[in-house]
Amino acid sequence: MPIPALRRVLTATSAAVGALALGLVPTPARATAPLDYAALGDSYSAASGVLPVDLGSPLCLRSTANYPHVIASRTAANLTDVTCGGAQTKDFTEPQYPGVAPQTDAVTADTDLVTLTIGGNDNGTFINAVTACGTAGILSGGKGSPCKDKYGTSFDDAIDATTYPALTSALRAVRAKAPHARVAVLGYPWITPATADPSCFVRLPVATGDIPYLHALQAHLNAVVRRAAEETGATYVDFAEASTGHDACQAAGTRWIEPLLFGQSVVPVHPNALGERQMAQRTMAVLGLG
Repeated sequence: MPIPALRRVLTATSAAVGALALGLVPTPARATAPLDYAALGDSYSAASGVLPVDLGSPLCLRSTANYPHVIASRTAANLTDVTCGGAQTKDFTEPQYPGVAPQTDAVTADTDLVTLTIGGNDNGTFINAVTACGTAGILSGGKGSPCKDKYGTSFDDAIDATTYPALTSALRAVRAKAPHARVAVLGYPWITPATADPSCFVRLPVATGDIPYLHALQAHLNAVVRRAAEETGATYVDFAEASTGHDACQAAGTRWIEPLLFGQSVVPVHPNALGERQMAQRTMAVLGLG
């Protein structure tokens, strides 16, 4: 082969080998900035009653084992946790307690992710319904449906009349502060089974006919939360199926919600540590995180 032709072959071969080598050398992965994560919401978000307690805000009965902390630990997110026991939708835009800022103060234009549970304390829905039905159940010896007979649709009417518009207003306030953030609104895991469980009466003293009444009330609240989330561009995290069989009537280690009596938490009818972990797992699955 003439020398000029040989040079051309060697040059082409060298270039091909060089290109192949470049293709085989891994390029450094681009570092991904951690999520700026703001956690808002009530005691179901705060995990009130679950240890260890966040001593930075003792009035809020917030746990460092709540679902926001679980999500943050699994995603390496930068978490700002302002969840607070007893929070209502109004506490998103005004102080809940002296020294406790409005929750949306934690949300900024740089926030990437917001999670929350809210609405159950508006109108005292949860506490009033559970207390009323528990009292009626004890007085009736667990028979009939004394709570439903007395209160009828009053709890449901209040949810439609005041909780729904308050939810949409609160979620719009979040969206206004962080227009580009992903906002996840969690439903409430089941407190009661769908049908009566007479063996549960000692732990959850609600009459047999009022168990489905409370279950339907919670389903209504969750439906309103879903509707408000969808109408404000948020993602609703549904626990209707996931929490079935994990209500307060189940055994320790299975239940996500502690019962009213003889439970393992100082704050009854709230998620335990297992429930908070499951809420975190379900939320991450819905959002595609971690």
